[in-house]
Amino acid sequence: MGNEIKTRSKTTETSLDIVDSIQALNGATIPRLSEHLGLSESTIHRHLVSLREYGYIVKSDEEYRIGLRFLTLGGYAQQQVTAFPMIKEKVDQLAADTGERAQFIVEENGKRVYLYTEVGESAVQTGAHIGRRGPLHVSAAGKSILANLPESRVDEIVNRHGLAGGAKSDISTREELDEALAEVSEKGYAFNRQESTEGVNAVGAPILDRSDTVIGALSISGPAHRLKGERLIETCSEYVLAATNELELHITHSV
Repeated sequence: MGNEIKTRSKTTETSLDIVDSIQALNGATIPRLSEHLGLSESTIHRHLVSLREYGYIVKSDEEYRIGLRFLTLGGYAQQQVTAFPMIKEKVDQLAADTGERAQFIVEENGKRVYLYTEVGESAVQTGAHIGRRGPLHVSAAGKSILANLPESRVDEIVNRHGLAGGAKSDISTREELDEALAEVSEKGYAFNRQESTEGVNAVGAPILDRSDTVIGALSISGPAHRLKGERLIETCSEYVLAATNELELHITHSV
């Protein structure tokens, strides 16, 4: 029985590795996947047959790509987040009011995940999209989330993922992280000055439920040459705080 479970587990791992590789390669043929993963073409083909049958992978000519079945699951997961319709409304409003990119981010497995994002009329392309993952400590929204997690959970995240990543973060030790999070707790919001992406600044604030458990964080991001000084520190911070306050009131009175 133990060997059977191990075999099934290994089979699942291989299928997931194939899916991840297809995404990383932006589509791939069986020979390319074989080369990338170091697996035989027959093994790759066997897994692809099952993945295609369930709609997770599609084939165009000889190239395999990610299927929309993942969109079905992603949409379902998105809707499971507390007050998502109101979150979406506030993100859309922030993007419209500021002209910049606005987003709602959650923590999962110690990483930040973009749950929803919208762009204003002046927003620039930064590569941020729904489902994208990254380190928490280099993001304004991520720092807002970390500052409201139990210390034991922060320990787990740092021990698992470390403090690397980002463009030019000033946080490289646990002491520096604690200092930054204490400042976020005091202010109620956090800044990201080109820490996650070069040339991009951001401001973010946490969303807490009625038991003060952090659900996620709202943030606004934009070009560092435009989102700076008073506009970053005061104007955009006020927009974010107003939106988070409204969201928390909605959550408190509807849950």
